[in-house]
Amino acid sequence: MDGDTVTVRVPEELAFLLPPRDRPARARRLRADPDATLGHLVRAAGVPPTEVGGLRLDGRPAGRSARAAPGGVVDVLAVARPEPAAPGGFLLDVGLGALARRLRLLGLDAAWSNDAGDAELAARARDEQRTLLTQDRGLLMRRGVRGALVRGARPDDQLADVLDRFAPALAPLTRCTACGAHLTPVAKAEVADRLPAGTRRTYDDFSRCTACGRVYWRGAHAARIDRLVRRARRPDR
Repeated sequence: MDGDTVTVRVPEELAFLLPPRDRPARARRLRADPDATLGHLVRAAGVPPTEVGGLRLDGRPAGRSARAAPGGVVDVLAVARPEPAAPGGFLLDVGLGALARRLRLLGLDAAWSNDAGDAELAARARDEQRTLLTQDRGLLMRRGVRGALVRGARPDDQLADVLDRFAPALAPLTRCTACGAHLTPVAKAEVADRLPAGTRRTYDDFSRCTACGRVYWRGAHAARIDRLVRRARRPDR
């Protein structure tokens, strides 16, 4: 049987990408195909290209275009952290709206739409040179997509994973959480007619979104935001 298959092995942190029966051994056997490149084999094993930091074929470094002989062993290396994000910022899929808001709170360029389809996301990530953040492996299998498979079920865990993977420079409270555009200070008199009566009496410092016009101030939610920022800036995250 070994002579008719190629074994793809993954590190512990990528074992969750394999079918459940293959996770304990962290290896998946695939039918040997003389036309299949290592890149094809790794995809067939369930690992998106964005999660591959390097490959070894029978113990030696190899490129994704190499081919494995029957009985060969392909070792997948995890992406080294931190890695640079794409210059255009982040783009998040429809399921990561809460994460998008947290990234914007930290001053990061995080584009998001609640109705974008896979083809639209892949095209936008390429056209705008953005890092596509998703929990959809199929989306990251698309050719030419630069992105990352986000770990974690809770938004806070997802945020910790993204910050650990990319270590971006933070500028908290400088972007609109609704649309992601920059905020600029605004005089209280300019926005007074848009403020609740209690806010007008209590606060004096305001900022306004340069795109959608939403007004911000340090209200009752400020302590929660400060905790988020402190956690994000911890060395161990």
